[in-house]
Amino acid sequence: MGEPADISPAIVDALYGDALALADEARAAFDLSGRLDALSGDPQVARIALSCEALRTTTRMMHALAWLLNHRAYFAGELSEFQLRRHGRLPPAQPESEPEHFALLPLPLQDLVLRTRRFYARIERLDQAWQSRFTMQPAAVHRLRQRLGQAVQGL
Repeated sequence: MGEPADISPAIVDALYGDALALADEARAAFDLSGRLDALSGDPQVARIALSCEALRTTTRMMHALAWLLNHRAYFAGELSEFQLRRHGRLPPAQPESEPEHFALLPLPLQDLVLRTRRFYARIERLDQAWQSRFTMQPAAVHRLRQRLGQAVQGL
């Protein structure tokens, strides 16, 4: 398999549009008005489950949007590569929901949360690939010497 393609402005812009749409959908879906009636069980536990998942989901999307905005600024020449490497890292993913609390959410909300998790995972993979570009890799000759040294030791 070849080297992964570098991140381009077109990729970032397309993902940014997707992120805006998903974030807006999350905002509308987690609007608490009338939503608690659809939840079963203890209303207090349901309210807490809904609030926690709303916070996780919106935080996840805001981190993704911030990462995308930083990359857009880089491609527009507003950030240097050094600034982007230093300040443009994606934070770790939010902790997973408690399964019993997640089960209290209506199925459309569960689907939305799962879609935001998948989106964030895509951004994480891009961030890791982009950051690994800056990892110091030993030169090909150095790697060859290491393999030869290991092979000779194995004789």
